[in-house]
Amino acid sequence: MLRSINPYSGELVAEYKPLTSPEIRQKLDRAEQTFKDWRKTPLPHRADLLRATAAVLTRRRDELAGLITQEMGKTLREARGEVEKCALGCVWYAEHGDEILRPQSHESDAKTKSYVRYDPIGPVLAVMPWNFPFWQVMRFAAPALMAGNVGLLKHASNVSGCSLALESVFREAGFPEGCFQSLLIDAKTASGLIADPIVRAVTLTGSEKAGSEVAAAAGRAIKKTVLELGGSDPFIVLADADIEEAANVARQSRLQNAGQSCIAAKRFIIVKDTYDNFVEAFIRGLGEYQPGDPLLDTTKMGPMARPDLAEDLDNQVRQSLKQGARQAAGGPRDKCLMPPVVLTGVQPGMAAFDEETFGPLAAMISARDEDHAIQLANQSRYGLGAAVWSRDLERAQQVATHIESGNVFINAMVKSVPSLPFGGVKQSGYGRELSALGPREFMNIKTV
Repeated sequence: MLRSINPYSGELVAEYKPLTSPEIRQKLDRAEQTFKDWRKTPLPHRADLLRATAAVLTRRRDELAGLITQEMGKTLREARGEVEKCALGCVWYAEHGDEILRPQSHESDAKTKSYVRYDPIGPVLAVMPWNFPFWQVMRFAAPALMAGNVGLLKHASNVSGCSLALESVFREAGFPEGCFQSLLIDAKTASGLIADPIVRAVTLTGSEKAGSEVAAAAGRAIKKTVLELGGSDPFIVLADADIEEAANVARQSRLQNAGQSCIAAKRFIIVKDTYDNFVEAFIRGLGEYQPGDPLLDTTKMGPMARPDLAEDLDNQVRQSLKQGARQAAGGPRDKCLMPPVVLTGVQPGMAAFDEETFGPLAAMISARDEDHAIQLANQSRYGLGAAVWSRDLERAQQVATHIESGNVFINAMVKSVPSLPFGGVKQSGYGRELSALGPREFMNIKTV
């Protein structure tokens, strides 16, 4: 059975019976049959259905947000924002899909004309995580459906209710049965589906280990993949930064969703002249982020999603302390409730520096100067997001050119938005989601 357990109360939310082999085969066949007709639908019709999806999400916002909070512990306020962001993503692709997907003329030695057209490839399997159970699905689904593909969702087992709710949203909006289907299956079964001829490509957001396994299976089947994996995002504070503003955004970036975000700021790399002031300013505002009941609007940080995840983070804290870090803030953990932890004196070789820390742990790192800050930022196997803080925007942009990551935000929090490509380098994965590049990852880019 697939079980959803409320991480705040520890109570069982629901149990779900995994699909049987015949049921999976039925869904795959339905996806294949639906694709044959869906790929022929006019772009304006697809756009209308995405607008209808946005309307359904808006109307059902509170219901869907409550489900997110129940299953994975995100505060109700954050969950509402996640559903609203999904609606905005649908509208963006409805408005820009025709421009992105229309054929493009190119010069050549052809006698009349030459052009590139973008044709859908078929059913795409999406393997998605629990931390943003709606948005991370929607940033795949909206562009994929607009492009004429169909989606098969293998969601994390602890958010099966969210998975089924997403399917119901698309159905209610008027998408044909088979355009977007939820597969309640385990990871092993999902890996086996990659070889099925009906599945034409795979997109995964998840851990480095999961991405490696999916990429290997897809490679054997010679199928396209897009991987958005872990991150250990540097948050670089230069000597001329606005310390108070940087600290305020740093707290939000590190502690949103209880720190359970691939693009959360994790390694705070501060030029030594401003190190003490920044750490003091960061800690000063932590009182607002003590973990509590996520259903209360006054709660700014909820529980971590599962006890084992909180235990893993606890182990990373203890290991880093043994390696020489110092704890400047934090308190005892109560199951999934973990107060924000601040470690100072963090250096390469410590768990808090070398590993992805998926929870409310801020690692404070002192850099000798700007060049050393860049060196420390790149001294990671990950390369998903980064932030640079400086009052000198030209200088900050120069620093950004040297950062090895797929996203660099200057004087702002790293986030994903529909109009900009999103993805990483190194062990953070490959390929891009969102913008015009997202839908084209899973299309036959055809020269005519």
